[in-house]
Amino acid sequence: MKILMVCLGNICRSPLAHGILESKVAVANLPWTVDSAGTSGFHNGEAPHRESISVAKANNVDITKQVSRLFVQQDFDDFDLILTMDTSNYRDIMRLARNEEDKNKVKMILNYVYPGQNRGVPDPYYEGGFDGVFNMLNEACDKIIERQKD
Repeated sequence: MKILMVCLGNICRSPLAHGILESKVAVANLPWTVDSAGTSGFHNGEAPHRESISVAKANNVDITKQVSRLFVQQDFDDFDLILTMDTSNYRDIMRLARNEEDKNKVKMILNYVYPGQNRGVPDPYYEGGFDGVFNMLNEACDKIIERQKD
């Protein structure tokens, strides 16, 4: 299983989701690959935001080696599941989908916790805070592992 986490800039939410799921995958000894990307490319080549690094570290998750990158169409071929952080990211990715197979790979991450509700993970700068966003993503990642193992 290859999973890609996607947000706008790939410095706050998706790096956290990437790191959280990657650490859970390691503990569960699953043969999964996890990565992250952004829909904007504003921060290409940058490390995650310092607050994301800090909250991850406080929860024993290391995201310091991650580097922001832009989502590209090739990601549809390289990943089995593409998880977006909010409806804007979802729409941006769906616009790049080439066919139904691509579209079927794209899901909103919080639908694992709140099925069918299409809730977005808030931008930690403006709402939710970094701790709150970490907790939401942590819960979603637990559900992803539970559901994918079935």
